[in-house]
Amino acid sequence: MRWWSAANLVSNTGTWMQLTVQNLLVLQITGSAATTGLSVAVQAAPGLLLGVAGGAVVDSWPRKVTASVSQAVLGLVALVTAALVALDLLGTGVLMALAALTGLIATVDGPACALLGNDLVEPRDVPSAIALGSMVHSVGRLTGAALAGGAVAWFGIAAAYVANGLSFLAVAAVVPFLEPARRPEDAPAKTEARTGRTADGSPPGRGAAAPRGSARGGSAFFLGRPRLVALAVVTGVSAVFGRNYGLTLAVLVTGPLAGGAEDFGTVSVVLAVGGMVGAVVAGRLRDPSVRTVAALAAAGALLQVVAGLAPSLLVLLVLVVPMAVVESVSDTAGATVLQTDPPAALRGRVLGVWRSVSTGWGLVGPPLLGVLMEAVGARGALVVGGLVIAGTIGAGALCHGRRAVSAGTAPDRWPGPVVGTGVAVPDGPGGPVPARPVPAAVVPAPRRPVEDGTPSPAPAPAPAL
Repeated sequence: MRWWSAANLVSNTGTWMQLTVQNLLVLQITGSAATTGLSVAVQAAPGLLLGVAGGAVVDSWPRKVTASVSQAVLGLVALVTAALVALDLLGTGVLMALAALTGLIATVDGPACALLGNDLVEPRDVPSAIALGSMVHSVGRLTGAALAGGAVAWFGIAAAYVANGLSFLAVAAVVPFLEPARRPEDAPAKTEARTGRTADGSPPGRGAAAPRGSARGGSAFFLGRPRLVALAVVTGVSAVFGRNYGLTLAVLVTGPLAGGAEDFGTVSVVLAVGGMVGAVVAGRLRDPSVRTVAALAAAGALLQVVAGLAPSLLVLLVLVVPMAVVESVSDTAGATVLQTDPPAALRGRVLGVWRSVSTGWGLVGPPLLGVLMEAVGARGALVVGGLVIAGTIGAGALCHGRRAVSAGTAPDRWPGPVVGTGVAVPDGPGGPVPARPVPAAVVPAPRRPVEDGTPSPAPAPAPAL
């Protein structure tokens, strides 16, 4: 675990060194803002279109081999880019090809590294491990951005790509030495995936595992799991209307609050510090549910409404701290649910489905929010967005409560129990108790910062080129 956390820190530092300068590189090569945006879209396209297929690959191949190879290939792509930049040979066509290749590899690398981390800790340590990953990501982001400025000033843009390439290779070198924790509770899920029946010989229930390697099995399981669908709705609405603070708060600070770039820089630092505090708080979570995620998202939405009405920069800074804390805890809770709910043999495919849908709302969110700000201003966008999030969550909770009452069951976990995992549970006083999965632990991989609202404080994205 210590080696993995150290690799995570090195990786995130290198990633953010490259992310800090990559748009500048594209602008220097093409001179076009539109082409810069196109390069981002080209890299995102594989995640949107092939996320489920990438997850199926992860479920079919040995995890350590998959993670090590994908990290090594991403490192080579970054180093090749650095060489082309240094030799002044990087043109628009090659740039787009490298961006597409990076996005394609990332569809496998993301779930592979996340699930490799899943093997390293005991189930009870899941929230703490995810919170640690979030903390490491925040530190890596701040460190990488700071180092990028010096590296580019002394050695040029290629230096950031070299650093990122070496950080990928460092992770690939660490992976073979990682020792997984034993988790006997995963055996029922593996038996179910292999035989099509649960551990007691009965047919699998709703959302049960499909044959190993079936890409469609991930989608079927995801859509057949009400709590995962609810998690996607809560996270997606929050990502579109409430998580783009780099956009909404920048316009609010420099517009209605009459601040400057330095003032927004202060807000950004406070957001980062609040995120790290939230990661520490999230480490105390135990067995979070979708209801936990929804409650935190609703609280963050209401804070966003108040922030939209902030009369001064000082008041905004006071509100930004709890906003960041709530967001960080919510992300950790959501990642824990997402990465521990599916059976072990299906987790790669479920993460692949999540990657596809989260890429979708990540692409839709900023333009939609921009249109909203054009219509009602920065304050209006924050207020309306917060009300939409809170209203959606409230309506969902009300509908679930009514269904639970009609069915004569207590709505203890929104949106209901998980079945079909093959884990035997003794009968309760009112009859058989629905089976619940024994959670398996997960540590986020070194690469995927969540720009799209995915609950996974997860591994920083393989950067665009």
